[in-house]
Amino acid sequence: MSTRKIKKTTKKRAQRATSNVFAMFDQSQIQEFKEAFNMIDQNRDGFIDKDDLHDMLASLGKDPSDDYLEEMMNEAPGPINFTMFLTLFGERLQGTDPEDVIKNAFACFDLEASGFIHEDRLRELLMTMGDRFTEEEVDEMFKEAPISSGGDFNYVEFTRILKHGAKDKDEQ
Repeated sequence: MSTRKIKKTTKKRAQRATSNVFAMFDQSQIQEFKEAFNMIDQNRDGFIDKDDLHDMLASLGKDPSDDYLEEMMNEAPGPINFTMFLTLFGERLQGTDPEDVIKNAFACFDLEASGFIHEDRLRELLMTMGDRFTEEEVDEMFKEAPISSGGDFNYVEFTRILKHGAKDKDEQ
């Protein structure tokens, strides 16, 4: 009988692509997210839970329903520590188009190339073209949008807000 050596082959596991969420933001952004996380983590246990969200929203004068809080908590695949918090924001920010693409989309409807679209015209476009908005969705968008007293929607500023956040009152 011949003795054959049986060569065992070990399968290599497929390596998971690792994404370093901390590489998505610069240090000042990470610091701002950390401050926000600490403000939401009311009980200071290092995790944001439903009670933390409720307390934080209550401190802002809101009275969120249990369903609303559950819905928010279910956006995360597990417990929300700081890394998960950063990942959630990273996914949201990554999901938006680059700034110039957003501006160019608005510019298609800005015949004078002024950086403005009249709010009535924009409302009509949002409710009749593409992924149509409801009237309530347009109202919600316009609540925080940069619209002049003459009704002109500043899409250049709106795009900046989408990508970088609203300016603090002392920055304006």
